Amino acid sequence: MAKPKTQFICQNCGAVHPRWAGRCDACGAWNTIIEDNPAAGIGGGPARAPKKGRPVALVALDGESEEAPRVESRIAELDRVTGGGFVRGSAVLVGGDPGIGKSTLLMQAAAALSRQGHRVIYVSGEEAIAQVRLRAKRLGASDTAVLLAAETNVEDILATLAEGQRPDLVIIDSIQTLWSDMAEAAPGTVTQVRTGVQAMIRFAKQTGAAMVLVGHVTKEGQIAGPRVVEHMVDAVLYFEGERGHHYRILRTVKNRFGATDEIGVFEMSDIGLREVANPSELFLGERNDKAPGAAVFAGMEGTRPVLVEVQALVAPTSLGTPRRAVVGWDSSRLSMILAVLEAHCGVRLGNHDVYLNIAGGYRISEPAADLAVAAALISSLAGLALPADCVYFGEVSLSGAIRPVSHAAQRLKEALKLGFSGACLPAGSAEVATQKTGGLNELSALPDLVVRIAGSKAAMSDPDD
Repeated sequence: MAKPKTQFICQNCGAVHPRWAGRCDACGAWNTIIEDNPAAGIGGGPARAPKKGRPVALVALDGESEEAPRVESRIAELDRVTGGGFVRGSAVLVGGDPGIGKSTLLMQAAAALSRQGHRVIYVSGEEAIAQVRLRAKRLGASDTAVLLAAETNVEDILATLAEGQRPDLVIIDSIQTLWSDMAEAAPGTVTQVRTGVQAMIRFAKQTGAAMVLVGHVTKEGQIAGPRVVEHMVDAVLYFEGERGHHYRILRTVKNRFGATDEIGVFEMSDIGLREVANPSELFLGERNDKAPGAAVFAGMEGTRPVLVEVQALVAPTSLGTPRRAVVGWDSSRLSMILAVLEAHCGVRLGNHDVYLNIAGGYRISEPAADLAVAAALISSLAGLALPADCVYFGEVSLSGAIRPVSHAAQRLKEALKLGFSGACLPAGSAEVATQKTGGLNELSALPDLVVRIAGSKAAMSDPDD
């Protein structure tokens, strides 16, 4: 009898290796390669002749759907992130840190759908039925018709879902606890996770039920298990937030049926998650107008404008290598802004420690925050507070030029709504002409910003002015 062939798979990137190694050659991660039996799991089997396939029906693209393509939860922030609701027959992967509120959000969504008459099944692999009921009672969802089950075996879960009426939404909490009889491995390993996810996705595609899978997050901030799982599902959502803050952000990383740059903002309370219709007020709630080194950035998250405070601290240091600490922004982007300030503006920061923080634990990824970061750095170095009624946005190039960014009109409209009458923005923004407001300062190069802040400091120090 031939010896069963084994292979080794990296849990981080899914690369296949012929033998075990401490470091993955594909992604460079350490201690992520685990032995896997390719003959186990869905798609594998004993060495026998392959079964003859059967032809499948071919249909035209212009056919009509028999039912609504999406299932709306009526939770506006959740529907915004998913692109208008859960798509029937889709698989959604929700990841986040332990205790961040994933189960709370999904329980609230299940209760909201159940109140609309949808059949919702919640399968918990980490908690008992009594524990889930306690959470539902605290969230005010115990009076709904959500069906519960505490099971981790994939075959038993599929048999339960196949009984009775087809469910509209199935929640699996979590994929790391699933195990199948077809895979000879422990729960949470590459083989078991892949096998369980494949089975759940197959059920969703065949029946038209929306499938939501909960995934744990590693200390690096990625969903635990093989990265191939993210390629298998239709949408990947990350639930973010800081333990010291009461808000949570649901961010889209992948979505085959909607945009990938939308966010949903929630506030954690003793009775569950509450929607935040205007996140700008939340991020600016504890702002100090008279503190140097603080600039308000007018950003965009998909179709939603968001105002957030950028905080910087520039302090002299006696160390040979100054420290650069960043929270909520790209550290390499900060290094570029510091280099541009020193090369084109004459701002010497080589003997200063630089600390940059985005208030409230918010994370910024768009380059339009360059101008706000530069303004905060100059303000902290000069010890001068920036105008309290001014917002900043614009991209800084390596030559020191300030480049226009998109959605300038929407950024200014959001700033006006919150009482900001001034703005420093790139020169030549095409949408600025439509704004009927004063106090707009169009800047073409970063030295113009330095001169403006230094000029205001000189004006304040002049006793005759």
